[in-house]
Amino acid sequence: MDPVILYLRGIAIGFAIAAPIGPVGILCIRKALADGRLAAFVAGLGAALADSLFGAVAAFGIGAVMSFIDGQMVVLKMVGGVFMLGLGVHTWRSAALSVEAEPGRGPGMARDFLSTFAITITNPGTIFGVAGVFAALGPMGKPGIGLPTGLLVAGIFSGSALWWLTLSALASAARNRFTPERMRLFNHLSGAMLMVFGAAALGSLLL
Repeated sequence: MDPVILYLRGIAIGFAIAAPIGPVGILCIRKALADGRLAAFVAGLGAALADSLFGAVAAFGIGAVMSFIDGQMVVLKMVGGVFMLGLGVHTWRSAALSVEAEPGRGPGMARDFLSTFAITITNPGTIFGVAGVFAALGPMGKPGIGLPTGLLVAGIFSGSALWWLTLSALASAARNRFTPERMRLFNHLSGAMLMVFGAAALGSLLL
């Protein structure tokens, strides 16, 4: 396959995987409102890295990946569920953050990057999403280590990062409209939604 087409296909995969609004999207919107566009984008890059790692693994053989994920489903759901519950509780308890802070100067960018990476890498739905998009776009040639796979993975990272750049810019545009009271309310809502995601992951273990 032509390298440019392969890279563009990777961008399409990365964008499609990242676009659905889930716990990482909620976290990035919250960071954009509290700390500005750069902080939200850096947080989103953690998810983009996890997406590209899953894409790299899937490129070497989706069947084997599915078997491994299925065997580790309980552990992944437990770790991811507990992590999201803890993050939700922390978000709920956070005091209203000032929207007067200088954009891009929010604290804890490395922590937020690692948080979104952990949420994404422990979410079994991510690899199933990768596999689904791979299947929808059709065969990409024989998997293996080399330039084609590297271009595909780079495209997945670029596409995912493009989504987080877009989301952070859109959320940051509404930043000036948020008063401390509205920020407090949004913290409560986003914290509650993160706890719901975590509880759903843990609850699914009982089914």
